[in-house]
Order: sequence, then structure tokens, then C-alpha cells
Amino acid sequence: MRTTYGKARHKSKKRLFKKAKGNRGGRGNLLRTVKETLIRAGVYAYRDRKVRKREFRKLWIIRLNAAARERGLRYSEFINGLKKAGIVLDRKVLSEMAIHDPGAFDAVAEQVKAALAA
Repeated sequence: MRTTYGKARHKSKKRLFKKAKGNRGGRGNLLRTVKETLIRAGVYAYRDRKVRKREFRKLWIIRLNAAARERGLRYSEFINGLKKAGIVLDRKVLSEMAIHDPGAFDAVAEQVKAALAA
């Protein structure tokens, strides 16, 4: 007699189809295609969790470069001056500061210029 695993089989298929809900055509209806789609989606998700970090760092650097140039510095000079001045703020905090608290960023920029001049 042929068995199709009944309840367990139904449960595992239901779980897969639930994850694939919203996909178009066979990607949401056909078991083999759903499995392939979910594997590919998992690969993209894993990869893009790392890519997201790169993208944000890139964004912070672009913002810092723009803010530093408004104050007469280039990005590389600004980062070098931060290290010389002993300021340990990361790029995320500095870019948020440049946007939301320009006065504080001006103070940091002045300390950077003083460190570079010394």
C-alpha cells in the first residue's frame, strides 16, 4: 500500500505554502516551485543582511563627506583629524549629528581642524 505521510506531510506542505504566500503563479501554488522559490529567497535574505550593512556605511560616509566639505574639510582629512583628536564617535553617530545637530557637528569639526593644524 502506498503512503503519503498523511498528517505530517500535510503539515510540512502547509508550512511551505504559508511562507510562499503572495507569490505569483506556480511560485505560490506548486510544491516543487515553492521549495525552489523559498530556497532562493533564503539565499537573497542571507546575502542582503550583509549588503544592508555595507549600504548604510556607504550612506554615512556620503553624508559625512558632504558635511565636512561644508566646513572646509575632505572626508579623509576629517576622519584622520578625528583619530588625531582622539574622538571615538562612529560614522553613524557623526552622520546623524551632522543632520540633526549641526552645532555639535561644528564643534567636532573645529576640534578636528585644531588637531590637524597641530
